[in-house]
Amino acid sequence: MTERIYAYLDHHKPATPCLVIDLTEVEKAYRRLKTCLPEADIYYAVKANPAPDIITRLVKLGCCFDAASIPEIDVCLAAGADAENISYGNTIKKTVDIARAYALGVRLFAFDSREELAKMKHHAPGVRVFCRILLANRVAGWPITDKFGCSADMAVALIGQAKEYGLHPAGISFHVGSQQTDLGPWGHALKTTAELFDRLRAQGLDIGMVNMGGGLPVEYCTATPTIEDYAGCLRQAIATYFPDHRPKIILEPGRFLVATAGVIESEIVTVAHKSAETDYRWIYLDVGTNGGLIEAINHNIRYPIRALGPARRCGPVAVAGPTCDWADIIRRDGVELPLDLQAGDRLRLLNTGAYTASCATVAFNGFAPLKILCI
Repeated sequence: MTERIYAYLDHHKPATPCLVIDLTEVEKAYRRLKTCLPEADIYYAVKANPAPDIITRLVKLGCCFDAASIPEIDVCLAAGADAENISYGNTIKKTVDIARAYALGVRLFAFDSREELAKMKHHAPGVRVFCRILLANRVAGWPITDKFGCSADMAVALIGQAKEYGLHPAGISFHVGSQQTDLGPWGHALKTTAELFDRLRAQGLDIGMVNMGGGLPVEYCTATPTIEDYAGCLRQAIATYFPDHRPKIILEPGRFLVATAGVIESEIVTVAHKSAETDYRWIYLDVGTNGGLIEAINHNIRYPIRALGPARRCGPVAVAGPTCDWADIIRRDGVELPLDLQAGDRLRLLNTGAYTASCATVAFNGFAPLKILCI
């Protein structure tokens, strides 16, 4: 955890709720990943946190970007990114947005359906395209199941169609699930991809890129393998399944680059007991699942929560947000927090730099979106 954020919060005491991002931690994460996998091109998943200061820092480091929309492309270009270093990685795009991205100079597009290819044929002629394949990843902290991707057989057909349309088939992409703490799915995905490469090569389609998407985890409340572990696993799988034709590798990290760089400071609104027969408490904060902590629903992501001040006697509590939404519960697993907490006290939610501010509602129950402060 970054001490700079704690010092900033202690000194400035900003209005809550707020998310503070330490840009030096973002840079450290990028450099660490680049050191572990220097052969990979890193495309930051802008959706994780599109704060302009983050994008600007990553541009200076030579990072590329995975954008899901025209506004995300715009924020990258405004920060100084080259359009050639932006991938339009969303497989679901309006025709007008494809045309706009093309006009802005973006030349790398994702697809997983024939209709998307037809749109690009007419509105982004000659661009490089990569096909996303469907993988099961239900063991991930935040699974990504059957909304995206197509079967291997369909991928072969679509890549052939892309060539007929005058597009340039660049490669295959997959995603093993966000916050993927199991090393196994990466090897399985690369094996499947290598088999696809062989099938395509037999048809005269020699593609050379593997986009391994995101999924690299960070440590929340349980230990995870290190990025060095993942790098070793990926490198071994690539050597095993691509012994003769080493592909160009793309990674699309989001969470890994920004999650641990962020802390949300929140004020306690109410501390409540549900029964006179129990001391178990519910602590209600001024931030919740609608205010940026959507990944806490069903405990898919369990954020560490810290109280301010010296250590003192603690007890189990449930932690929830301020809205009238019954699902607005952050932790209900009995997280240990001081027994003397009361309304007006502040708590800090750690490792909250990813998929928080970018996932906050605009004004549910009238609450303003989570604001970001970058230091």
